[in-house]
Amino acid sequence: MTLETEPELPPSIVDDRTLRMTLAYDGTNYCGWQVQPNGIALQAVVEEGLQQFTGAKTRVVASGRTDAGVHALGQVISFSTQSTAPCRGFLQGLPVHLPDDVVVRAVEEAPAGFNARYDAKRKWYRYVIHNSAIRNPFLRNYTVWQKSRLDDQAMHAAVSQLVGTHDFRCFETQWPNRSSSVRTIYHASVTRGAAWEVWGAPPISDSNEFLCFDIEADGFLYNMVRAIAGTLIHVGRGRWSSQDMLRILTEGKRTQAGETAPPQGLYLMQVGYDDTPLAVTTLNSKNQAPSN
Repeated sequence: MTLETEPELPPSIVDDRTLRMTLAYDGTNYCGWQVQPNGIALQAVVEEGLQQFTGAKTRVVASGRTDAGVHALGQVISFSTQSTAPCRGFLQGLPVHLPDDVVVRAVEEAPAGFNARYDAKRKWYRYVIHNSAIRNPFLRNYTVWQKSRLDDQAMHAAVSQLVGTHDFRCFETQWPNRSSSVRTIYHASVTRGAAWEVWGAPPISDSNEFLCFDIEADGFLYNMVRAIAGTLIHVGRGRWSSQDMLRILTEGKRTQAGETAPPQGLYLMQVGYDDTPLAVTTLNSKNQAPSN
């Protein structure tokens, strides 16, 4: 019995060949996605791996430039290559040249000129809070710990105020960074759920000790998701209400919103390249709401 394999592409096709690749990574040990002089960047690691795999220097474009410590389950990159390796070859062969904290999840052919950043129509981010009286040492790089009980119902009501098209400058670090701070949020929710069973022992204090803030939009400003998360934590503590969230949005001043929440709780979940709503899934909670 022989296994079917994808044939290598003839040279006449590979001249303008563009690939779309989906990555997952643990951002703990990196200075962020973009190449910087102050540390190891994920972009550099991926480009070096591609060069080792294809034998040619390769520049990649990412759907979003995640910051230091931020993670991804669905980062999308695009690049041009003259490699004749089939997509399956990249999927199976490239990981040999990548560190263990970077995973190739999917590879597919893309139209010539496809750009993972500029062609993106929707993005879904998730921010994870470990809301427990007892800190879990194994989660310190993957969630943000909050000891006091947060009111997830109030947080959900507050973030619902942001759904729609608004000027979100109040949640942008060092505004203005873009030509416009107007964005459209299609889905925003806060849900509470049980602990990850993978960690073995049952929760010490509360079986629903994880909060997930999920948000889908047509784009995000610099630190926008983390600034909203920081604001929601104040809502959860009872300092602000949903009306305060609306006030902050209306006033448009960064100083009125909460702090930029730490990076380790943030995950780039999925990127969409058409107008189809993303399959945003939330924790088992009555706060769940479908994407628009």
